[in-house]
Amino acid sequence: MASWIAKLFGKGAGKMKEPVLPWIKEFEFVLGWHEVRDNSRLAKWLKSDGATLGDPTQLPWCGDALELALPKEPRPGRLGENPYWAKNWALLGVATQPCYGAVAAFVRPSGGHVGVLVGQTAKQFLVLGGNQGDSVSKVLIDKSRCIATRWPATFANPNYALPMVDPTGQPVSENEA
Repeated sequence: MASWIAKLFGKGAGKMKEPVLPWIKEFEFVLGWHEVRDNSRLAKWLKSDGATLGDPTQLPWCGDALELALPKEPRPGRLGENPYWAKNWALLGVATQPCYGAVAAFVRPSGGHVGVLVGQTAKQFLVLGGNQGDSVSKVLIDKSRCIATRWPATFANPNYALPMVDPTGQPVSENEA
C-alpha cells in the first residue's frame, strides 16, 4: 500500500489496518500524472476502457478517471447516460456518510467535480481524484461544496473512519477546472 495511506492510518497499537479498496489502488497507479507533462500515457490510461472524452488538456476528466477506477459498478439513470458529468456521480451506488473510500460529488463555479475521500480536516475533505491541478492528485476541498457521498453498490461498505489529516503543505482546490 502507498506510504501516504500508511501515514493516514498510522502504525502500532490502536490504529486501524490500512484498507485496500480497488478504486483507490487504481488511482495510486496514476497518482501524479499530469495532463500536459504525461499527456500520452494519461490519455492512453483514460482510453483503456474503450471510451473517453478525449484529450485531457481540452476537456474535464475527473468523471472519466472515476469511470476507470470503478469499471464494474452499475451506472443508474443520468450516471449511465453520461458518467463524464461529475455531478451525475451523486447517483452512484448507495448514500453513505463521509468515510474513507467514499465517492464524493462537489459543486464548483462552472459545474461539478468528483473524487474519492481519503481524509479530512475540520472544514475540508482530502480528495483523491483526476483533473485536480490538471493531474491525478490529492487536494483539500471545502466540505460545504460536497453535494453527495456515495458508496459503490458492488463492494460492501466497511465504514472506515475518515482520518484527520494535517493540512500543512497540502494543496487546496477551489475550482477543479
